[in-house]
Amino acid sequence: MKTVTLGNIVIGAGHPVVLIAGPCVIESEESTLRHAKAIKEIAGSLGIPFIFKSSYDKANRTSVRSYRGPGIKTGLGVLKKVKDELDVPVLSDVHTKEEARIAGEVLDIIQIPALLSRQTDLITEAARTGKAVNIKKGQFSSPWDVKHALEKVQSAGNPNVLITERGTSFGYNNLVSDFRSILIMQDFGVPVIYDASHSVQMPGGLGEKSGGDSRFIPPLMLASVSAGADGIFVEVHEDPDNSPCDGPNMLSLKKLEDVLRKIKEIERIIKR
Repeated sequence: MKTVTLGNIVIGAGHPVVLIAGPCVIESEESTLRHAKAIKEIAGSLGIPFIFKSSYDKANRTSVRSYRGPGIKTGLGVLKKVKDELDVPVLSDVHTKEEARIAGEVLDIIQIPALLSRQTDLITEAARTGKAVNIKKGQFSSPWDVKHALEKVQSAGNPNVLITERGTSFGYNNLVSDFRSILIMQDFGVPVIYDASHSVQMPGGLGEKSGGDSRFIPPLMLASVSAGADGIFVEVHEDPDNSPCDGPNMLSLKKLEDVLRKIKEIERIIKR
């Protein structure tokens, strides 16, 4: 399996499970730095490699009235501050070719949202930045279909690509996780991340916004590591009930340390 390297973090087979975490969306500079610092301290105390995630623009919202974030200019400024002040790699999602070029100047990982995972021009433009590219597998896609998205990144001369499993559509307003997909996608020779937040999402489940059930996030995190995931993607917030975006799909910050300790124990068992 190919690995993806970000400074002293190596993602892939034989290396520790990496944590990609942070609030769904940038709410303010102060809040973002506070969350990033808290998560870094928890992950660091357990020896877990940490990449900070937060979106500067949540363009794929159910309603035009949904909070989207501060926008690319302000948002990238906040993420650069996290990166520089806390010495943490940063990830965010892009939605257009122009965004990919601009965001590539700051981000360590450029993320392609699940709903855009078939957009050839967007994927190849993100790849041309030379930054690592994380493709969210569309909830409408099979795990074997992701090879086409991988080929798009690789056709641009960029070998640094991750695939993230985030659940599969199961009727209306519901998703289900098939953990076989982790092994199937790893057979393409790339690291596979499991998104425990969006896998519990209920798209459009609350009418004007998506619902979810965060109680399932910890067991799904543990199950994915047991199945061999190379990393965990989880949105974390100090007060999910009062967050402006995706609160039902976020793990409470106060619960993070406990589930990460269990993940480390599972890692030790697997290595034995």
